[in-house]
Amino acid sequence: MASVTVEDVRDIINISPTDIPDEKIQKMIKRAETTLELELEKEIDYNNCTEPEKEFITLLAAVYAICHLTGGSAVGLNFSMDTKHNNHKQKPHPTTASKTTPKKLPHRRKNHNQKKQTPKKGDKP
Repeated sequence: MASVTVEDVRDIINISPTDIPDEKIQKMIKRAETTLELELEKEIDYNNCTEPEKEFITLLAAVYAICHLTGGSAVGLNFSMDTKHNNHKQKPHPTTASKTTPKKLPHRRKNHNQKKQTPKKGDKP
């Protein structure tokens, strides 16, 4: 099993203890742990976790640290730095979405092009 340390987070973004105190990074690690618990709907201990869990917690805590250093903000998996924003729950951009749905379009067009024909006088139903 793996353990997330303050030094793991510092190493990712190349900062020293003078940039952000240990206590502050420890809170960021705990917040990242909580976020992962909510996403996976299971209990996680950052002191005794799997390698993928360690990687997630470390990277998310590093994002929180960068936000702290740059004056940005982060809540859960959503963060902003300066004027750049990321929200993992947002819908994809329309051009991205259109690349994933072309197979559905011909079917819709086919149904759309078929007009209901109303019987005319003298036509058999």
